[in-house]
Amino acid sequence: MKSRTKMWGNSLALRIPKPITVQMGVTDDSPVVLVLRGRELTIVPVERTRQRLADLLPDVAKHNLHGRITVGTPDRGET
Repeated sequence: MKSRTKMWGNSLALRIPKPITVQMGVTDDSPVVLVLRGRELTIVPVERTRQRLADLLPDVAKHNLHGRITVGTPDRGET
């Protein structure tokens, strides 16, 4: 399948056709790794690992726990 590059700011962007994204298992904002071998570019999807709260809690201790933070009052959309 052929595609074309297009300018995006100072970089080139490549549109990946939907059938290929479906086969790769990537969607909008999926992390990927670009591997360049000679003149050949390979795009490899990065598997997202799902973190569980129970796995993160052991790293919380008194020395790295912050106090309450006040950022203002909630906006209720009233005028």
